[in-house]
Formats: sequence, C-alpha cells, structure tokens
Amino acid sequence: MIKIIVDSSADCNVQDGIVDAIVPISINIDGAEYKSGVNLTSDKFYELLQNAKEFPRTAQPSPQSFVDIFEQAQENGDQIIYLCLSSHFSGTYQGALIAKDMVDYDDIHVVDSIGVTHMITILAKYARKLINEGLTAGEIVDKCEELKTKIKIYAGVDTLEYLYKGGRLSRASAAVGGIAGIKPIIAVQEGKVEVVAKSIGNLRAMNTLLEKLKSHTLNPDFPLYSMYTSGTENCETLEQKLADNGYTVEGRLQIGSTIGAHVGPGVYAVLFVEQ
Repeated sequence: MIKIIVDSSADCNVQDGIVDAIVPISINIDGAEYKSGVNLTSDKFYELLQNAKEFPRTAQPSPQSFVDIFEQAQENGDQIIYLCLSSHFSGTYQGALIAKDMVDYDDIHVVDSIGVTHMITILAKYARKLINEGLTAGEIVDKCEELKTKIKIYAGVDTLEYLYKGGRLSRASAAVGGIAGIKPIIAVQEGKVEVVAKSIGNLRAMNTLLEKLKSHTLNPDFPLYSMYTSGTENCETLEQKLADNGYTVEGRLQIGSTIGAHVGPGVYAVLFVEQ
C-alpha cells in the first residue's frame, strides 16, 4: 500500500483522509515547547505569538521521528511518499533523507515540495487522487515533481519583521515593511520567500495581489483558495475582490504555526495552480 506522509507545516490533518501520517514540527514560545497540531491549535498559537516576549523558534523533527514511521512501513511492506516542507525553510528534508538511509528501505520516496503550508496539501491531494487511479509510487512522485513548480502563493503581510527575525529575509528586504504605510506582497518562488511588490495601504496591496494573480493562467483542474493567519477581515475583503473579478474561491484556509511564526498575524493570501 502507498502511504502519504507530510509534516505539520502542511496544515492538514489525518481525519480529512488525504494523508496517512503527519510528523509534528516543534515550536518554542517563551521557553515552552509545543507540537503543531498535537498540543497547539492555530488560533492558540497566534494568541501566544502576539503576547510572546521572544521570537518563537521552530525545530525540525528528529531523524528518529521519521525512522519510526519508515520502519513501520518496511515491516508492513508499505511504500512511503513523504511530501516535505521546502528545504529552503528547514532541515526537515535532510533529516528525512538521513532516516531513509538509516532504515535502508528502497520504497521510501522523499519529495522536496519547494512549498509551504497548504501548497503541500495540494500536492498531497493530487498524490491521493493518483493512488486511487492506480499509479505506482514512482509515477506519482514524477507527477508531483512536475506539479510542485506550478503551485503558487501570493500573500499580503503587515510587516516583514517576522520573516527577518526568522532568518527568511535579509535586513535590507525587511526594511521595506518598516516604512510607514508600505504593505509588501510576498510569494514563494522555487521554495524561497521573495518580496514581489509593495504598495501603500492594504487596499492597494490587495489590488496589486490581484494583478499578480491575473498574470497567471489558472489550471481549472485545481481550485483557488484564500488563506489567512489570524483575523479574517483582510481575507474577507480579498475574497470579495476575487469574486468581483470573476474568481471562484473554493474555500478559506488557515496558515498554521510553522509558517505563521515567520509571517505574523493579519496575513491574507491566494493559493492556486497555474496551467
């Protein structure tokens, strides 16, 4: 049997029937350690984040976390497809490769999603569909490798300070968000966060995000989603703008603690697959 594994950065859950197991990523907030999706909900995380005295620190799963899952798969004769958080964000990918070597089992496929949060969920849903269609694990991995480059996120953020403190942007790039009224638009491109535009005020930033979206031809086989971190007001405004421009939003998805720690509260975003 082919099993789909993700880490908790994907912000999905086993109950949805998309993935078979989730490897939790730890986050330390003011000296207390939590595991995303285990003893920390997204809403609770943002409450803690806004009151934290120190910047939260995420910690990748230990190789042993993967060894336990991989050895069980080997014992059961299962094949594993692990869709991993972008290797540019974390050493989780390398940890999984180390665990694969430790187990010495060929039927483990570790895929660098070059994505974050629900970008990974889209890959997992696609992999599940291909399993149901009877494709082999190798064929599914090849198709996921092709699809992952077409999954896109544009997000509006209140400040780039969280990305700077988390080591995802340079001081110079983060300074863009420090200018009064400047609202950056970021994108995840080839697994990295990039500032792709900046506007004065949220409404202009949303219009800029919309123009970025219009520059792509969307794949009709995949839905378009809105996304948010905490507080849905910005996301609701974005959804209305999308509807006014002929876009159908399949659903609203929350960004969890692993990525939320690096972008902060008040974020709104659009997630889609290009043709």
